Amino acid sequence: MPRQSASLDSATPGRIAATALALVDEEGPGALSFRTLAARLGIAHATVQRRCTDFAGLLDLCADHLAADLPDIPPGTDWARATEARFRRLYESLTTHPGLLALRGGRPWLGPQLLGRLVEPQMADSIRAGMTPGEAIAAYRRMYLLTLGSATFVDHRDPKSSLAATRSALAALDPEEFPVLTGHLVAILPAVVDHEVFYGALRQLVRAADPAGPDAADPAGPDRQRIEPRADV
Repeated sequence: MPRQSASLDSATPGRIAATALALVDEEGPGALSFRTLAARLGIAHATVQRRCTDFAGLLDLCADHLAADLPDIPPGTDWARATEARFRRLYESLTTHPGLLALRGGRPWLGPQLLGRLVEPQMADSIRAGMTPGEAIAAYRRMYLLTLGSATFVDHRDPKSSLAATRSALAALDPEEFPVLTGHLVAILPAVVDHEVFYGALRQLVRAADPAGPDAADPAGPDRQRIEPRADV
């Protein structure tokens, strides 16, 4: 049986994904290609392509690499606490790599790590907590779409640029036609890059969906210890 090449041995999925993410983070989404990635890895671009099949496959590999870092929630954890911890961590991973979000666009996130570490345990927890399968998937989709949307539409790694672009757009408006937008810049601008906009919305969705009822659904309540995602995203 022929021996596999040393370059293919070194081109592990994890190394390819980590290198691709670093390339996108440092040089922007337009810099990623099989050739630029292969140059960083020190191997032939055909070797990288053999691992990923096509560019979409490379992006899927990167997405699943991020999903592998989602938290393991201890069995028996309160539903609201577990749910908030999972989606907070997903959001923090995604906002750390906005270039990947730009490249993926509307492609679904269906890799084995995301399905195994987020979708399956979240659905199982929801059903155990008393939801029907239909209620469980509806609750999951609301939080998933909130997370993707909140992470996609602002580059949280460059908040100054986001603020500057918003300020310029609002400053160009006619105050007589847009009195609210032009008259409340001090209140509007911080919300553009404030992570609490997402965290607050997530808590509201968790509270609304919690099978234990609205009185028990505040993960930050006085009798609950929040499960914080790791800080080293």
